[in-house]
Amino acid sequence: MDFTFSTEDELFREEVRTWLGEHLVGEFAALGTGNDMGGPEELAVRKAWERELAAGGWVGLSWPKAFGGREATLTAQLIFNEEYARADGPVRCGFFGEQLLGPTIMALGTPEQQERFLPPILHAEELWCQGFSEPDAGSDLANIKTTAVLDGDQWRINGQKVWTSLGHIADWIFVVCRTDQTASKHRGLSFLLAPMDQPGIELRPITQITGTAEFNEVFFDDARTDADLVVGDVNAGWGVVMATLGFERGTAFLAQQLRFASEFQALLGAARDRGRLDEPVVRQRFADVYIGLEIMRLTGLRTISQLLADKPLGPESSIGKLHWSRWHQRLGELAMDVFGAESVIESTPDVNDARYNFLFSRSHTIYAGSSEIQRNIIGERVLGLPKGEG
Repeated sequence: MDFTFSTEDELFREEVRTWLGEHLVGEFAALGTGNDMGGPEELAVRKAWERELAAGGWVGLSWPKAFGGREATLTAQLIFNEEYARADGPVRCGFFGEQLLGPTIMALGTPEQQERFLPPILHAEELWCQGFSEPDAGSDLANIKTTAVLDGDQWRINGQKVWTSLGHIADWIFVVCRTDQTASKHRGLSFLLAPMDQPGIELRPITQITGTAEFNEVFFDDARTDADLVVGDVNAGWGVVMATLGFERGTAFLAQQLRFASEFQALLGAARDRGRLDEPVVRQRFADVYIGLEIMRLTGLRTISQLLADKPLGPESSIGKLHWSRWHQRLGELAMDVFGAESVIESTPDVNDARYNFLFSRSHTIYAGSSEIQRNIIGERVLGLPKGEG
């Protein structure tokens, strides 16, 4: 496939670069690329950055113009995410609203829901989190036990969600609940929208080995939300969930390879400065990691070509997730070996960043579908192998 960018594309790239060069400065640039949202002061800066992006027209880039977006082409979306990664743009705190809930409401929500929730997402005025996983229903999402019972003109929600990313900064949560206890496993689920700031919701941050706490437990104890805040039909939430997860496979993650490539080059330079590349085993490990990075790049190009051909991503997209998650863990392990004892103490920013990436990468093979689930999907739905028992 020809991946040559058109003159129009290159003009758009220059627009993106110029805007980022003028706006991603000062306290915004100092945010860095880590996943930690920081304390109240840093969080305020992150929210201000989201509003800066919104004012520049970069939030809702892919959204249809009818909903206030720019209706950018897939190529333009890819260019923006590439340049954002190259500029070391901060991790987005509005991701769940813009990339997941927004498209879901546009596709399956009522006109009233679209009018109420899409503008605040587009203007970075309300932040969202995702209430899917539970202690006994992580990868097995259909096994959820959180319930919602209609009580007059409101739903009454009880249960627990876990690994709720950015729940501590969210204004709203889209939460999957069991609304029919008698229905089979994948039926009787509903996709509800609920405000986070209410007495019936308790949130407990989960401190990780990185020392940060962007994941959370969320407890619902007679939490309330209005009866009409169900996306799709009542008891038909499984289809809504699948649609939402499908939107997660957008172009935002395709530019991830550029961030990984930057990490690789920084580590290669550090190894060279420390004389570690003179060691045959270390050189071989770097070669192996480089090959893995190229596989990631080519897999991404395959995904792009499929999207440009207007073909929906199928179960084969699990191959990319399975590969990059383990690859980044191997890069982190190599970094810790290159830095040696220095990696376990507070040191220079490059060492500290490498240590954070190593520790955080432990979660890669769990979130967004564990590696075990990805292998099942690939085996059963791509290779056509028989389903496992149990």
